Amino acid sequence: MTRKKFTLLGLGLMSLAFSTQGLSQDTLVYCSEGSPEGFDPALYTAGTTFDASSRQVYNKLVEFERGTTTIAPALAESYTISDDGLVYTFSLRPGVKFHSTDYFTPTRDLNADDVVFSFERQRLADNPYNQVSGGTWEYFNGMSMPDLIDSVEAVDELTVRFSLTRPEAPMIANLGMDFASILSEEYAASLLEKGTPEMLNQQPIGTGPFKFVGYQKDAVIRFQAHEDYWSGKAAIDNLVFAITPDNSVGYQKLKAGECHVLGYPNPADIAGMQSDDDLVVLEQEGLNVGYLAYNTQVAPFDNVNVRKALNMAINKQAILDSVFQGSGKAAKNPIPPTIWSYNDAVVDDPYDPETAKAMLAAEGVENLKMDVWAMPVVRPYNPNARRMAEVIQEDFAKIGVEVNIVSYEWGEYLKLSKELNRQGAVLLGWTGDNGDPDNFLAVLLGCDAVGNANRAQWCHEPFDDLIQQAKVVSDQAERTRLYEQAQLVFKEQAPWATIAHSVVYKTVRKEVQDFRIDPFGGHIFYGVSLAR
Repeated sequence: MTRKKFTLLGLGLMSLAFSTQGLSQDTLVYCSEGSPEGFDPALYTAGTTFDASSRQVYNKLVEFERGTTTIAPALAESYTISDDGLVYTFSLRPGVKFHSTDYFTPTRDLNADDVVFSFERQRLADNPYNQVSGGTWEYFNGMSMPDLIDSVEAVDELTVRFSLTRPEAPMIANLGMDFASILSEEYAASLLEKGTPEMLNQQPIGTGPFKFVGYQKDAVIRFQAHEDYWSGKAAIDNLVFAITPDNSVGYQKLKAGECHVLGYPNPADIAGMQSDDDLVVLEQEGLNVGYLAYNTQVAPFDNVNVRKALNMAINKQAILDSVFQGSGKAAKNPIPPTIWSYNDAVVDDPYDPETAKAMLAAEGVENLKMDVWAMPVVRPYNPNARRMAEVIQEDFAKIGVEVNIVSYEWGEYLKLSKELNRQGAVLLGWTGDNGDPDNFLAVLLGCDAVGNANRAQWCHEPFDDLIQQAKVVSDQAERTRLYEQAQLVFKEQAPWATIAHSVVYKTVRKEVQDFRIDPFGGHIFYGVSLAR
């Protein structure tokens, strides 16, 4: 079997009542927007959780160069792909050290067994870790990985072979995503022996630039630099996540020097931040979309005409004015215009409440009462979900639909909104993970993602056939054609009201050096330093 070879080049619990003057110059404090659901990234899809786990504690076989969508080496130094696109063979980096902590001391370096374990626990129902901590594996299942991966084998200590059942165009980019983080098989085995496998999700062990120290729920997470990190020790010794759901409070902490980085500044605060000599505001057009997902399996939202009517009742300009305040643009497609294959020929649903009201009447829908779920946290695709829900509530009232706004703690919100019998519609959104349209269209809207990231619970075969065809085609022009068709089908069927794409802002104190906006929405602190 002949193979193409690719060589990867590049990348060579404390009190919160402090100010930066009282901290070590080598301690960076990030005012984060919420609490993580856990510390095993394969179990979740939320960026808040990835920031606290995969982006600090773990590595993947391949990763994206910081601040870009370009694949770079990580735990694999090179890989080969068979001519038929069915076999991927990875050569692992030798000498990679796992974290040594108070709760685990590794006896060996990273090897192929760790890679096999990290994927087989998600793939195989009989793996002892398959059902630990819920075992939902949202990304793995939502991306059709159980059907795609035929086997993952350790060829030797530093060689891993993935055999696929079909070609998969975005495979390498997919392996740079958070769910593909590599865990320690040795640590997992030791927890099984102790009868505490759930600790894999509470006390993580990885190879990443920072090792986990401790977590005080809803308050603080502490990390320390990994002294033996394969790419060199981080410039900062200590990393602290000060969990601050209210970004107005975060802004005050930033000004007072109690944190160095604020992830999601309120749009209304941007002008004041830009005029503050102690702060630097970074901005970049986002790879994101915010949406309202109807539950298409529950009446009357199983009726496409009802969904279209509701979409036509939403005044997107009012949302852009009151929620985004100049930092967003109306969305018509489920992928952002910053990603290839965006179909600009799609025509958005017009704002037309009179026609919307008539359409509901034609479908026999009267006195409809529905829930609209509003996120409790700020996200790049939705800086104020409560206000957005209030605008939608006002809009729907004009067509005779009564809205009850509901919310939950962030972890519960994400969990409950996946339920197949969830009532009403949920405000959510997405920031791309790998720069491929598949990461939006399949993960959020594919049949395999129903009950997971597909919060519309929408399985429409004509759409799914198109995105499945696009997965196996290597020619980008043909993939683009298929994805453009899929966007037309999406718009016709209206499982979501597409709301907005946002500009992403990050605010840092002036002493923070080389912090970069991550196009995938992450907060990555390896490579960041503090001026002395």
